[in-house]
Amino acid sequence: MRDNKKKELILDAAEELMCEISDKDISVEMIARKAGIGKGSIYYYFESKEDIVNAVIERSYALAIKEYFNDVYGSNDPLAKIKALFRSVIKQEFSDKRKNIIVYFHVQDNLMLHMKMMMTAVKTISPILTKLLAEGVESGSIRTDYPEESAEMIIAMLTFLLDKSFFPSDNEGIYRKLKLYAGVLETCLQAEKGSFDFLFTPDEYPNYTIE
Repeated sequence: MRDNKKKELILDAAEELMCEISDKDISVEMIARKAGIGKGSIYYYFESKEDIVNAVIERSYALAIKEYFNDVYGSNDPLAKIKALFRSVIKQEFSDKRKNIIVYFHVQDNLMLHMKMMMTAVKTISPILTKLLAEGVESGSIRTDYPEESAEMIIAMLTFLLDKSFFPSDNEGIYRKLKLYAGVLETCLQAEKGSFDFLFTPDEYPNYTIE
């Protein structure tokens, strides 16, 4: 238990630093100083800074997925579960000033970090979305012949779409992208009109300027 606590302390320190400066400028020594532990202690848990960064990414997705399962507990509506899945990953990007570490990777000038984040997103979230799409097909709320491939494309597209390093954009610009993205999902999955409007509604992202 004590070892887990120190490991979490290291990850917390790394995440704080990653929200302040580029990960390329972060050193193991800086993480140790931020965590209030000796540099040598870090190597007991992680082989390198890259291992720490990877662990921060994976932990962030794990927390989002845990939050998602809390939100959908007891729900029998596939579309409601899909909505909760999207919200669990992106809901903090515009709703407050505190950066969600998942989304923060999009504004870092590090291609390898972007790719790691995108791969982790697809690997972690796609299997859950695949199951939900299959449930939606069974209930008749959505239609797709390829739930697994659809899930991978949906998550990859969303991750890439929100990457500000590839596509610099302000909140209003991202609102428009999400509005179009919602329409694409609605068409491709043959869902009822408005099924994915939650992605760009003012209630979800109050900082948007809606025309």
